[in-house]
Amino acid sequence: MKTIIRVTTVPQSFSGLLKGQLKFMSNHYRMVAISSEGSGNKSLKEIAKQEDADYHIVKMTRKITPWSDLQAVYKLYQIFKKEKPFVVHTHTPKAGTLGMLAAKLAGVKNRLHTVAGLPLVEAEGSKRQLLNSVERFTYHCATKVYPNSYGLSEIILKNKFTNPAKLSIIANGSSNGINLEYFNRKEILEQDILHLKKQLNITETDYVFIFVGRLVGDKGINELIKAFSDFSKKYDSAKLLLVGSYEENLDPLLPETVEVLENHPKIIPVGWQKDVRPYFRLAKALVFPSYREGFPNVVMQACAFHLPSIVSNINGCNEIIKDDFNGFIIPVKDEKAIYNAMEKMMSLSEEKHKEMSLNAYQAIAEKYDQKLVWQELLKEYQKLD
Repeated sequence: MKTIIRVTTVPQSFSGLLKGQLKFMSNHYRMVAISSEGSGNKSLKEIAKQEDADYHIVKMTRKITPWSDLQAVYKLYQIFKKEKPFVVHTHTPKAGTLGMLAAKLAGVKNRLHTVAGLPLVEAEGSKRQLLNSVERFTYHCATKVYPNSYGLSEIILKNKFTNPAKLSIIANGSSNGINLEYFNRKEILEQDILHLKKQLNITETDYVFIFVGRLVGDKGINELIKAFSDFSKKYDSAKLLLVGSYEENLDPLLPETVEVLENHPKIIPVGWQKDVRPYFRLAKALVFPSYREGFPNVVMQACAFHLPSIVSNINGCNEIIKDDFNGFIIPVKDEKAIYNAMEKMMSLSEEKHKEMSLNAYQAIAEKYDQKLVWQELLKEYQKLD
């Protein structure tokens, strides 16, 4: 059986971003997972066991650490020479650069890299130039590059990061699609929702907007909190549910944002949650004003729960959401636009809201079902020599 090695910077990418994909592929190939070690039930050893994959631990960091990066490249090179894989397929920026370089040096014929976001989009000056160079280098080492959205593909081509012939998009986009059996409204019991509403002090007459994701600047949280703070003065029944954790080291929120977020009576921060489904179930609409994305799982999850969405006009988001069809598309970094879109959403008639909700579900069920994405990726592997 041919060997495919998948590489990510941290093991959580296998249990979250790519959950179930290696297990599906293990019916056709011997799968090997490589990442940093992780810990507890999120360790690479445990995740690999769940995914029916072998594994190797290679320490990788998300920061620029030249000496550690060189050590990682050498260890990856040794593993690739020993394993002689049919394919090395990398995800996440650091794993992509180190993995593609090591695979090229080791003579691996099929070197595949998936692009699930470009942090450089928000960078400027010398940092932007450095990130551009790293991106070009990664794609140079790869034999195929898979942007996980059409918008990302356009950005890559616009910046001339690689030859257009190297680029392909699997299915309709997304790294892993969405598991519609798991993200299913019917899986969440009504009594559990009533209990959660009581716990969070949400009444039947409240209109709950939800945000799910890291509470950081480039997710648009500063603008969202300012917009909602003003919005709630006019609309008494509006509440904002925030599901996600702070990241204080990378891209922290403004102090005034944190102050409002933690003290506003109608903003409900619940922190990181292992299971986000009950929170989607009690909400009426998603607000996701991110500055940049690859292909946002959160928007797909919201659609699976029949939620219309307010999203920024960026790649991925504007491929899932069509304006006034299954949500509203707004400009990036525009708190007034967030305010106006929330006002439009709350003003929808019950009939129009139901129509948008149904459109939201159908949009992802037809194009982003996980099984479709997996089958298309399998076909891509099977085309390789």
